[in-house]
Amino acid sequence: MKTAFVDLAYILSAVLFILGLKRMQSPVTARTGNGLASLGMLVAIVATLFLHEILSWPMILGGLVLGGAIGVVLARTVEMTAMPELVAVFNGFGGLASALVAGAELSQYVGEARLVDAPGFGIISAVTIALSILIGTVTFSGSVVANGKLSGWITGNPISFPGLRVLTGLLLVAAGVAFGVMIATANVFPGTPQTMIRAALGLGAAALLLGILLVIPIGGADMPVVVSLLNSYSGLAAAAAGFVLDNTALIVSGTLVGAAGMILTVLMCEAMNRSLANVMLGGFGGGDGPAAGLDVPEGKTVNETSPEDTAILARYAEKVVIAPGYGLAVAQAQHEVRELADQLEAQGVEVKYAIHPVAGRMPGHMNVLLAEADVSYEKLHELEEINPEFPTTDLAIVVGANDVVNPAAREDEGSPIYGMPILNVDEAQTVVMIKRSLSPGYSGVPNELFYANNTKMLFSDAKEAVAEIADAVKEMEEA
Repeated sequence: MKTAFVDLAYILSAVLFILGLKRMQSPVTARTGNGLASLGMLVAIVATLFLHEILSWPMILGGLVLGGAIGVVLARTVEMTAMPELVAVFNGFGGLASALVAGAELSQYVGEARLVDAPGFGIISAVTIALSILIGTVTFSGSVVANGKLSGWITGNPISFPGLRVLTGLLLVAAGVAFGVMIATANVFPGTPQTMIRAALGLGAAALLLGILLVIPIGGADMPVVVSLLNSYSGLAAAAAGFVLDNTALIVSGTLVGAAGMILTVLMCEAMNRSLANVMLGGFGGGDGPAAGLDVPEGKTVNETSPEDTAILARYAEKVVIAPGYGLAVAQAQHEVRELADQLEAQGVEVKYAIHPVAGRMPGHMNVLLAEADVSYEKLHELEEINPEFPTTDLAIVVGANDVVNPAAREDEGSPIYGMPILNVDEAQTVVMIKRSLSPGYSGVPNELFYANNTKMLFSDAKEAVAEIADAVKEMEEA
């Protein structure tokens, strides 16, 4: 009877996982989707720990309270600009947990001296344990590096040194040998428990270094793709751990996370017009780096503007398109942007938002920020939908975006971002770029849009600039 309840609970959790992922496809339903998936995980955890009599109700409730408290603190204190770093940490801990579970299961078999003859421990168990250790440890160390590159305590520039590829190859061979020894020791050539333990430790050490060496050569501009890929790895590691424990819920949830993460990775690569192999082997772009100030290259001219002049352009325009970027997230300017849009719409100006798939540092970054300011999802338009409208747009206001509006992606075949779909803001009648300086974007590629005849540069903090534009529009109406 108890087994039947556990199976029913796992089926229910699987259904909730699938429904949750389905609703996460749209920003409108993403919140309820997240809630459904969380409820599914809660059902699976309670079924596993209580019905299997692993833990008592007080211990389960204590864990929920402690974990929930940590989650609430993180959700309330972490800035939206730091969300990619937090996701990287979650991925890393998920991978580490899977590796530790596999290690604990191996230790149990070895400790009871049932290495070969124990029921259920044969070549399949050895393979799943080895996979959990390999994928989980690579995910952990790779996620630590990704977090460091995103948060700045590791340079966002690609890191390389002579022999990096050779060393990476040797570690792959070492991991493969350790993997093979674990399988052979378990089933083909029975050996001592110490051999299995040494092989597992060797596999873990090789995987730990592999995760580091696979991520450090990748530039900061590709970190969102890497984080998404590592998210997929964490799901695969969890699925492997589910096979180790013979836990259906863990297998299902891990497989869903792994598949969803891989699909997202592919979509992001397509949005950047880059293959996954190109990202992993030829990462480009570094961190934000020092600002280039207002130094104008020889032969170029910058047309500067002011908040007051921008307010005049916006007030007398028929259509205004706002293109948000990472600078908006850093300045937390979403509320000021919405206030400006509301004022313009009250005066009969049509206002739309142009959302690039990889604007910011994670998918959906801009959608979530603007949702915080109660911007209607109906006003958010993806790249394919908004690009045809720029030729009929009177004013495009670019708030802290750079690479995603850089014409070099269309025109410069020698540029590392060539072929990446961009927002064609340069086709608008007038473009106002709100930016602190003329420094290049995260990819490190100079932006010729700064010097275009129809571009006006507003050098300022995004929040301050948009607030001043909104105030100027308000004063125009009160005059």
